[in-house]
Amino acid sequence: MKNYQQEKFTQQLVIYAFMIVFALIAVVPIWLMLINATRSTAEINEGISLFPSVYAMANWKVLTGRGFKLAVGFRNSLTISVLVTMLSVYFSSLVAYGIHVYRFKGRKVLWNLIMMLIMLPASLSFIGFVQFMSKTHMMNSYIPLIIPSIASAGTVLFMKQYMDSVLSFELIEAARIDGASEFGIFNGIILPVLKPALATQAIFAFVGSWNNFMTPFVLLSSTEKYTLPMLVQMLRGDIYRTEYGGIYLGIAVSLIPIIIFYAFMSRYIISGLTMGSVKE
Repeated sequence: MKNYQQEKFTQQLVIYAFMIVFALIAVVPIWLMLINATRSTAEINEGISLFPSVYAMANWKVLTGRGFKLAVGFRNSLTISVLVTMLSVYFSSLVAYGIHVYRFKGRKVLWNLIMMLIMLPASLSFIGFVQFMSKTHMMNSYIPLIIPSIASAGTVLFMKQYMDSVLSFELIEAARIDGASEFGIFNGIILPVLKPALATQAIFAFVGSWNNFMTPFVLLSSTEKYTLPMLVQMLRGDIYRTEYGGIYLGIAVSLIPIIIFYAFMSRYIISGLTMGSVKE
């Protein structure tokens, strides 16, 4: 018995050690970035420091004094990311619900098509997508950045698998007997049940859209429409090349909305898991 307890204690110790190491790997780079945002360029050139300095306001003045339009970047990125998140999560859930609940002709073909789309790399169709946007005169527009998010094969797969594990057909039948419409059932009954999955996919969609650089970089040409990642990329230009403190501060500021959104949505994941789910 004593040997078993010692072995169990050793296993727990090893697990905790690995968890601490992985936590440090994830946290230390972000911490160093935040620290460098408060340091001067001379201090950054001296080497790594784990403690903040007093040059945050000076870096902010450097950052905003040379044409870095922070408010414009925030507004553009927030508009795109919020719309992409809403459209992607809602319509993908709607498609997954339709495939899960209804038995229609071509259902398996549609599901296999979705699986095939997941396996295809996005870069494979990127050139054709840009050419199509050019021919339809949608360049320098937010439309090609927002509308295609409705068709998110990965989100459909995730929601379909989640519905398979938690969704009860008896719940749907009971709502139909009570006279609820199909959209009323989905919006009023199904979506609350899917709240943990919706929150998870909302985080992925928001972070992916917020950090998206290549697509806006190719499609957008007007500086007033630049997203925040595009503006952060501009910090590597000649006017900021020697101002490392300002560059780090700009990168740190761009991460704030992601952290806030994750903190807000993660509580729905936790609350949904603790409440349990509806099963057959």
